[in-house]
Amino acid sequence: MKIGMSLAYSGEGFRETVDQLVELEKAGLDAVAVREAYTFDAISQIGYIAARTENLELASGIIQIYTRTPSLTAMTAAGLDYVSNGRFTLGIGASGPQVIEGFHGIKYDAPLGRTREIVDICRQVWRREKVQYSGKYYEVPLAPEKGTGLGKPLKLINHPVREDIPILLAALGPKNVQLAAELVQVWEPLFFHPGKAHEVWGESLAAGKAKRAPELGELGISTAVGLAIGSGAGAMLDRVKPTVALYVGGMGAKDKNFYNQLMQRYGYLDEAEEIQDLYLAGKKDEAAAAVPDELVHAISLVGTEDEVATQLKQFAQAGVTQLNIMPLDPSHEAVKSQLETLKSLV
Repeated sequence: MKIGMSLAYSGEGFRETVDQLVELEKAGLDAVAVREAYTFDAISQIGYIAARTENLELASGIIQIYTRTPSLTAMTAAGLDYVSNGRFTLGIGASGPQVIEGFHGIKYDAPLGRTREIVDICRQVWRREKVQYSGKYYEVPLAPEKGTGLGKPLKLINHPVREDIPILLAALGPKNVQLAAELVQVWEPLFFHPGKAHEVWGESLAAGKAKRAPELGELGISTAVGLAIGSGAGAMLDRVKPTVALYVGGMGAKDKNFYNQLMQRYGYLDEAEEIQDLYLAGKKDEAAAAVPDELVHAISLVGTEDEVATQLKQFAQAGVTQLNIMPLDPSHEAVKSQLETLKSLV
């Protein structure tokens, strides 16, 4: 199992964070992802990290499928794979209507169909084929009657380091998870509960894998976990709750919140409703307090070394191949020490 981490939205201290990342690479960190919501773009930061590191696997976490054309997404991934010497994974996802329509001014529609077409076009670009695609959502080149008529099929000028750059798809809903299992190398769920994952996603994963091309290999699963190891670490579980409350309560409208729906599917129907009601009423602390202890414990790596070792086995048995740590003590020395301890337990 690989251990990665996700960098917070960039701002003050980014260069210092990357300095620390260089040390964490030496301490055994396997991978890092850079988030992109409505912040600084992830791409420039990943390029900077690529120049500062040697072996870390890099990923976008995530590039929103609506904000770049499919060909630009492919060009960007090929460029990052080039400057990192083959260390990049293209993380993509649909994000949500509030960001896509509210910040980008683009209609949020057909995430499944668009994702499939984008993946197809990216792989054409990386194989250096002349890109010719006639889909429901994307047409390359543009039909003459829709433009100047001067468009013609083109192929990528450069030779990519790899013609099949790994793709990671962030997905929670049943159909989107099925798509991930069919189409890409890595599936990334949030708030992954090892004990309930098969019940919630087993059918979708099986349906997708039944259509999966053999050359894609086994589906990897990458998920984020809060991390605190040691005597008394259990008291730090409360630090996970505000993040869960933010997503379950505030990420999306009341009837259009994917994370709230996931919590309901885990069996926490009343709790999901209470968290959302409190959060939308501005009672964020009360919303966090309403997050069930059992859920927070299940989606985290928090406890003594023996307890965390047991949790690691549970994630592995559920098919997880990479855990992206979110250290609950963010001080650099604590993160480094926790990482070294975790690596010894994996």
